[in-house]
Amino acid sequence: MKIVLVASEMGRYAKTGGLADVVDSLSDALQKLGCQVSVFIPYYKSVENLDLEFEPASPRINIDLGHDREVGELRMHKQPNGVKVYAVYHPEFFLRDDFYGTLQGDYPDNDKRFIFFQRFVLEALEKINLKPDIVHAHDWQTGLIAVYLKTMYKRNKFFEKTKTVFTIHNLAYQGNFPPDSVPLSGLSWDLFKLEQIEFYGKMSFLKAGLVFSDRVTTVSSSYAEEIQTKEYGCGLEGVLATRRKELVGIVNGIDISQWNPTTDKAIEKNFDVKSLEGKEINKKALQTESRFHQEDKPLIGFISRLVDQKGIDILVPAIETIKELDVQLIVLGTGEEKYHKILRSLAKSNKSWLSVRILFDSQLAKRIYAGSDMLLVPSLYEPCGLAQMIGLRYGTIPIVRATGGLKDTICEFDPVSHKGNGFLFDEYTSDGLLEGIEKAVRLYKNKKSWHGLVENAMNCDYSWDASAKKYTELYEGMLSKTKKKK
Repeated sequence: MKIVLVASEMGRYAKTGGLADVVDSLSDALQKLGCQVSVFIPYYKSVENLDLEFEPASPRINIDLGHDREVGELRMHKQPNGVKVYAVYHPEFFLRDDFYGTLQGDYPDNDKRFIFFQRFVLEALEKINLKPDIVHAHDWQTGLIAVYLKTMYKRNKFFEKTKTVFTIHNLAYQGNFPPDSVPLSGLSWDLFKLEQIEFYGKMSFLKAGLVFSDRVTTVSSSYAEEIQTKEYGCGLEGVLATRRKELVGIVNGIDISQWNPTTDKAIEKNFDVKSLEGKEINKKALQTESRFHQEDKPLIGFISRLVDQKGIDILVPAIETIKELDVQLIVLGTGEEKYHKILRSLAKSNKSWLSVRILFDSQLAKRIYAGSDMLLVPSLYEPCGLAQMIGLRYGTIPIVRATGGLKDTICEFDPVSHKGNGFLFDEYTSDGLLEGIEKAVRLYKNKKSWHGLVENAMNCDYSWDASAKKYTELYEGMLSKTKKKK
């Protein structure tokens, strides 16, 4: 199968969050399964700054945006694994300091930038004669691709067998723009209605992808169910309910070569499930680095963006009570300034057991994963989540709120049957969070049971192999239905 992934981020080329990791790992895993994979991304400054050779891949391509005509180029880098990465070059649109905006807000021309990107991708596919079986688009920045294929390109024989998949990584980010984005897109005003691309008086790129794609996926089974409810649907629950039969949740995986305690050079001592004394060495090193005493008490890590969605708003009020549980806690991340100030103040008055690091530090994150006993992931909602899977890989037991992908990957440990890989709590409150921590702390005192739990965690397999296989099965099912119809 010829699979074309279209996304605004990918791995080391361009990354602000988990989307980049998913596109990178999924493309690699699909290629290993025998697919011919190509990925289209914008040519950002981050791409230009890489020490990689991008070669011209097509003649210059003209794209009409309303009354304006914009010109772009296509550049290609072939990875050692065979995946071809195509970057859309348009300096004015993409060679900016940030991908989507600044601290002051989103770029006001994001509609124009990503309309250009999507239309350019479709034109480029034909120019380079890359006829995809599946175009797999990701998030709002690519939501119009299926619309174009079903309207402007409907009679284009080049795409007559092409099917579309649209993946929601986070429904809260929707790409909603004023109505005057419609003429920019080249689409008919006839589409600007409730059943199609209109959303509360705006043009919604995300809704367009939901309505027009042949299949819609999201990044866990539970999140697929949750977003059909008013609580999690972000106003689109009705649209998603109408696509229930075409909506599927496929949990993300992690790159097990990157997150590997047996080879990780960032940690103090490599270890595996059969040499857990190495994990204890990492714990002591982390305690020293955090200026804690090297004591046999639970060491808890919290690695996250410091925003409400990630549970920091229920963690902060619980700090004083957590102190009474005789634990050590390390917080790593950046986010809202109000939480920076609160956490720094708390750290000053609780130095013996609370360490707060307001920064992004991937190497420190690895040391926390390797040295902590437990990992807090108390999210309000979590489409998939990668932290809990990484925690399992390093034998660091997740304490998670039972939502989305957290609920799909973490199973409550039962001290009687010795089954399970972590701890869950239901209520999104400080009391709910404390209940989860207390369960973990109680079990920690039973060394035999705790050792069994750590073994369970490290024996879990959340590599991309299983997830990629589900995607190929989805693709094959879509293509086989097309053949049967003919």
